[in-house]
Amino acid sequence: MNKILPQGRANGHAAAAAGTKARPEREGGRGPCCSRRGACLSALLLLLLATLAALVILVTSLGLPSRTPGAQACVTPTNRTGFLCRDRRSCIPASGVCDGRRTCPHGEDEDESLCRDVPRSLPSFLVARCGDPASWIYSDQKCDGTNNCGDCSDELSPVTACPPCGPGWWHCPSTFFMYCGCVPRTLCQDGTQHCSDWSDEYSCPQP
Repeated sequence: MNKILPQGRANGHAAAAAGTKARPEREGGRGPCCSRRGACLSALLLLLLATLAALVILVTSLGLPSRTPGAQACVTPTNRTGFLCRDRRSCIPASGVCDGRRTCPHGEDEDESLCRDVPRSLPSFLVARCGDPASWIYSDQKCDGTNNCGDCSDELSPVTACPPCGPGWWHCPSTFFMYCGCVPRTLCQDGTQHCSDWSDEYSCPQP
């Protein structure tokens, strides 16, 4: 005798016989977890964009200058080699770079990138070599009348070609370690020999 099963059970047995298991379908093939994740990512992206926009507005309102790639040379009011600051207006002497004092308006003359390994980290226009290649000075210290190298190679040929002594100087072979081929006129006729030929005491007029 054939046993009659209720319709629901018959369908269930049919599905089992076919080797399939009935599962509820999700709308569009995506569950609620996926939709929530997408919403979170969109909110995070909007937050990042808003933060970036706020930073741009802040920098613009404060008027902070943008970094100029690479240091640039300039000429100081005293006609010496200088370092052009980031504001593109301030020109400080070469010897003012990496001297422990922030001279540029924004302090870039003391940046770690410039001063981490002096003189190798300095731009070439800031550096001048002495007669001894191991010794160096700042380029604005050449031909300034002072023996910065210690051997006068920054003031005398053949290492350095300097113009004649300026109006405030007297030309002579100096006997004083601080000077080379010129001595300040303020030392003329002061009762002390500064020139090997004594011309600072007998020929040089007082300023």
